[in-house]
Amino acid sequence: MKRRLAGREVHPIGLGCMNLSWAYATPPAHKVKVELLNKALDLGYDHFDTSNIYGGGKNEELLADAIMHRRDEFLLASKCGIVVEGPKRGVDCSPESIAENLDKSLARLKTDHVDLYYMHRFDPKVPIADSVGAMVRAMEAGKIGAYGVSEWSAAHIREAHAVHPVAAVQPEYSLWTRNVELGVLDTCKDLGIALVAFSSTGRGALGGALRDPSTLEEKDLRTKMPRFNAENWPKNLAVIEQFEALAKDVGVAPAQLANRWVLEQGDNVHAIPGTTSIAHMEENFHAATVEIPADAIAKAGEIINHSTVHGHRYHEAIRPTIDTEEFEDA
Repeated sequence: MKRRLAGREVHPIGLGCMNLSWAYATPPAHKVKVELLNKALDLGYDHFDTSNIYGGGKNEELLADAIMHRRDEFLLASKCGIVVEGPKRGVDCSPESIAENLDKSLARLKTDHVDLYYMHRFDPKVPIADSVGAMVRAMEAGKIGAYGVSEWSAAHIREAHAVHPVAAVQPEYSLWTRNVELGVLDTCKDLGIALVAFSSTGRGALGGALRDPSTLEEKDLRTKMPRFNAENWPKNLAVIEQFEALAKDVGVAPAQLANRWVLEQGDNVHAIPGTTSIAHMEENFHAATVEIPADAIAKAGEIINHSTVHGHRYHEAIRPTIDTEEFEDA
């Protein structure tokens, strides 16, 4: 069941570590986070994904404290490029920024290399060859094993790949976010690039638990996302309930059906669902191997897709930082 990523074979379900430190609800206690990460390794997770911006570096520090003593057991991925200054966000993938932020990440992670290092967003201010050149120099220095890009368009992925092969592309991809089907998915298949899907359970919407987004903490990023607002959520919940009924009929958790649908979109596709729950973490991991009829997977895609979901995936302030192709009606 292993799939190729950055030069090695890994389980197709990796662990997205962001929400252990940032972005959603108040993170659990440090002890709980350490336990979850180690249980993930014990279970068989061998791909952990973090970033320099998750909690302002705190997520990388967490991984250093929790599991870096088991460094040889997993593929480690991190990212650079997004600049967060209070409520303001920008992108900087200049060679100087890449080199500086990589060194800072290595220090926080307490390691001398990361296996996969992404440019977190596309930077139109910097020639692609310059940004890729910085990644190549980092590889030559032994600081990274391979490089990837996140939320880049098909054309820009091809341009980067022509300079030096791209190991992985990390976009948002799930039943209810299909933008990669406008070009990125086929580009990755054509070029032999791994596609690593983040938010594979629709930011928790397809996880079987969220019923009322108004109960989310104010700092939860979903409170700013149109799909979760008072206008769109009731319409989305109606199709989510159909999806949950399908999952129940085939005897799997909704999150397992959601993650499995993503994996079925190509042999090069991986998913990195995040969670603060050990039970959900175990549930996600087994999505790769639990028995699910092919017709149920197909039906899930018919119930939830771009045509049946209401609202854009991001609010207005974030959309300019996204390079992945958009649907015309977005």
